[in-house]
Formats: sequence, C-alpha cells, structure tokens
Amino acid sequence: MKPRFNDDMSMDAIMRQWPGTIRVMLGHGLICIGCPIASFHTVADAAREHHLDEDMLVRDLTSAMK
Repeated sequence: MKPRFNDDMSMDAIMRQWPGTIRVMLGHGLICIGCPIASFHTVADAAREHHLDEDMLVRDLTSAMK
C-alpha cells in the first residue's frame, strides 16, 4: 500500500513517492530536485521559504499524486 501524503513528509520523499509532483514543484518555481535541503524541508517549509501560498501548493501537489 502506498503511503499517504502527510504534513511531515519531506519534499524529497514526496518526489520519490509521486514523481508527477516534480512538474508541480518546478511550475511553482521550486528547484527541489537535487537540493540537499529537500530531504529536510516539508511543504510548509518550502512554501514559507519561497513565499508561496501553502494551500495552493498542497492542492496542486495532491492533485498530481492521484
């Protein structure tokens, strides 16, 4: 059974589990691919650091996970 998305997941874990989310991240201007911080940053961290709307980012990522 595939793990479900949760707020504690790192950006790296999200990309590995759902590769389709990579396009979403790039579309939001995130360059998480290959970033050493991606294994520590959550979606909330990334949204805060990059001044993004967290709810919109979560919504787009969740859509790409389906």
